[in-house]
Amino acid sequence: MKILLTGVTGYIGKRLLPILIQQGHSIVCAVRDKERVTIPNSFKSKVEIIELDFNIKESLSSIPLDIEIAYYLIHSMSNEKDYSDTELNSAKNFREAVSKTNIKQVIYLSGITNSKALSKHLQSRKNVECELAKGDYNFTCFKAGIIIGSGSASFEIIRDLTEKLPFMVAPKWINTLCQPIAITNVIEILTKALNNPICFNISIDIAGKEILSYKEMLYQFAKVRKLKRLIISIPVMTPRLSSYWLFFVCSTSFKLASALVESMKIEVVAKDNIKDYMEIELISYKQAIQNAFTKIQQNEVVSSWKDSNISGRMPFNISDYINIPSFGCFVDKRERKLKDIDKCLSKIWSIGGKTGWHYANWLWRLRGFMDKLIGGVGLRRGRTNTDSINPGDSLDFWRVIYANKDEKRLLLYAEMKLPGEAWLELKINDGVLIQQATFRPNGLSGRLYWFLIYPIHVLIFKGMAKAISS
Repeated sequence: MKILLTGVTGYIGKRLLPILIQQGHSIVCAVRDKERVTIPNSFKSKVEIIELDFNIKESLSSIPLDIEIAYYLIHSMSNEKDYSDTELNSAKNFREAVSKTNIKQVIYLSGITNSKALSKHLQSRKNVECELAKGDYNFTCFKAGIIIGSGSASFEIIRDLTEKLPFMVAPKWINTLCQPIAITNVIEILTKALNNPICFNISIDIAGKEILSYKEMLYQFAKVRKLKRLIISIPVMTPRLSSYWLFFVCSTSFKLASALVESMKIEVVAKDNIKDYMEIELISYKQAIQNAFTKIQQNEVVSSWKDSNISGRMPFNISDYINIPSFGCFVDKRERKLKDIDKCLSKIWSIGGKTGWHYANWLWRLRGFMDKLIGGVGLRRGRTNTDSINPGDSLDFWRVIYANKDEKRLLLYAEMKLPGEAWLELKINDGVLIQQATFRPNGLSGRLYWFLIYPIHVLIFKGMAKAISS
């Protein structure tokens, strides 16, 4: 079948794409930025990439008329103030656009919305569901709560809290009930619903076997990791204080922390049983954690929430930043002759995350901590995969703009809080390492910032070039 897949650069979409291809379907990936999509060569004959923005009606004419199924996996929480309006408008434009095609079914993954009082985040999901349900096609809506899998936001937050805090004083929402589901089961459900008449025109909750409080989830996680933990809840932490608490302890962005805290106050327990609609073996919470760590240990993390726009300070098209500006910019450029090109290239491709930055890592960590203090992303995002780097990936407080190992070039764009814009380029030409840091200041504050930290830049970048080239 010909399938329109939205949200292909997101956590679910990245995992769903290879499964659909392996099942023999032809996939049309609808993305805002083609540069963010990395398709393995073995899949390229089965994939068509179209560039559009569902908030811009004029761009939707590129949707093929012969699509039969569409997955709607779009979220816009990166826009903190008006993401509800953005999501609803996107859903309306999507519905109107696909209704002009040969579409038979639209499958939407939402959140469990059984509570009378919904958070802004969950209410937005509910509004999108109602909008998509108006279409002239068979509509399938699956509603999940906490999704557990390697790289998922929920898993990473639980991991950060459990592994970093032996003793935890937590907000009262730590006792809220939820019903987590393994990412394996989510993907299985999404694929089994494809062109399945029993799933036409339904809206059902999908969840795992157990109903657990967040505290119980943390304790069970600790047991799997063979850790002893003590958690005490107190009623005095306001939602804003809770958001800051989550933000500083975990690798999450403050926007995501705020949205999660608001939702964590609301019970997300399923009222439906997915087994009434399809044969599926639900994975337990503990088994989902064990599966996630198996993927991490085998370096097989397919997707991570950290690669989405919400993990950074702004959504942008990579192509807009691939050409480094020169006018009005400050530049620190280092060149070093190489004795071993392959060794140098390996160091470039291992940069960030647990490896660090090859020189003065304590200064990088200090800069990350300072960034966190003022609401930036800090260094805690790390990297999705220890071996590979792809455009769109997060790399500590950088975003990968260009990564081509054959060309021996890596280009990063800074997502830390800055009075301007910054790029870091590492490339090898004719046996020479060229390392260039570029900063485009925003007014007087940007220029003052550059000159104030210039001595530190000299120290870091000189030492970094030497360490990478040696």
